[in-house]
Amino acid sequence: MIMEKDLNEIKFILKKYGQEHLLNGYDKLDESKKKTLLEQIETIDFELIKSLYNKTKEEIKNEKDEITPIEYLDKFKLNEEYKEYENLGKKAIKEGKLAAVTMAGGQGTRLGHSGPKGTYDIGLDSHKSLFELLSDGLKEEGAKYGVTIPWFIMTSRENNEETVAFFEKHKFFGYKKDVNIFFFKQGELPMVDTEGKILIDENGLVKKAADGHGGIYEALVKNGMTKKMRELGVEWVFIGGVDNCLVKMVDPVLMGIAIKKNVTVACKSIVKANPHEKVGVFCRRNGKPNVIEYSEITDEMAEAVDENGELLYGESHILCNLFNVSAIERMGATPLPYHSAFKKAKYIDKDGNLIVPESPNAYKFEAFLFDAFGEVDDMAILRVKREEEFAPVKNADSAGVDCPSTARKLYEKFYGLK
Repeated sequence: MIMEKDLNEIKFILKKYGQEHLLNGYDKLDESKKKTLLEQIETIDFELIKSLYNKTKEEIKNEKDEITPIEYLDKFKLNEEYKEYENLGKKAIKEGKLAAVTMAGGQGTRLGHSGPKGTYDIGLDSHKSLFELLSDGLKEEGAKYGVTIPWFIMTSRENNEETVAFFEKHKFFGYKKDVNIFFFKQGELPMVDTEGKILIDENGLVKKAADGHGGIYEALVKNGMTKKMRELGVEWVFIGGVDNCLVKMVDPVLMGIAIKKNVTVACKSIVKANPHEKVGVFCRRNGKPNVIEYSEITDEMAEAVDENGELLYGESHILCNLFNVSAIERMGATPLPYHSAFKKAKYIDKDGNLIVPESPNAYKFEAFLFDAFGEVDDMAILRVKREEEFAPVKNADSAGVDCPSTARKLYEKFYGLK
């Protein structure tokens, strides 16, 4: 039973922040949902939500930031250094110092797929899912070095159960649950309407949305995953997305560069397809490593070239990043700044009616993984080839770009399947 005292305390907090409506449908809920709703409310950081909502009304000003190009290494122009980096990386991998993290909290909705995105079949003759393609790559590389590379998979509240069930059905693709494959959930934040009121979902509970890929650091620390990594002797962690079927999670050259240059973060980039490709690019912001969104770059900056005719801002961030465990722990201890996105969100109104909006009506708040780059003194960037390492599955085939058919062609060409 819910204690009257607890309920009164919660009502007091809600009144203080003008969110009393969260209990509008409380009496109609069963005991289990009542308990869940109160637990949700107790964990909400109302001050944070209030400040995030207030920021949605402010204009973003970046004039004071000084944006400058950042140095990078081209993997295929390293010459004699290549072997040195590769050998350093190989040694660390053989010693079991590498783990892989796959961010897989999303659903395959945009692909017309009803399950978690990682369970999607991109149409290869083998009919392997994205998860299986990634596990193939990890196992193949591990076999080269005589190790099993621990695999950490970030799910979401929405898809965790289904994801774990999918892995169970496929016998974890040869991995062993809680021995060398681990599942943990991404963080979430409540969604608010244009008045700053927290939304209620179809179940009468607080409507939440995933907190963006920037939540990875905090999720790894809070869920005890970094502790587990240290127990396994892991020092380096590759973090990538589930939707890139050509991702190379095990790259001794990238690891060797990080070790040799004594940096705690090393990232892969690909050169922009054209100056105005809509991608975030690596840069320095006020002297610190950063990623600048395409919307922030002026045409002049986008088209600027160096003495060799190379774009000054041409290194695209492709979500292929290597971190030292200590860097993840440091970044996970301090929440990153949140960005707001204006989205369409179904909700229950004050009269108990389900509202399905036709246009954006609510703010979701998310952190970006690369916002943590400014916390490190320096990082290494390694340019790789698009056709060898980047085949994302983000859109339905009708889009014609970053879709199953384009990813499939790249995958088949790289592996000589067609």
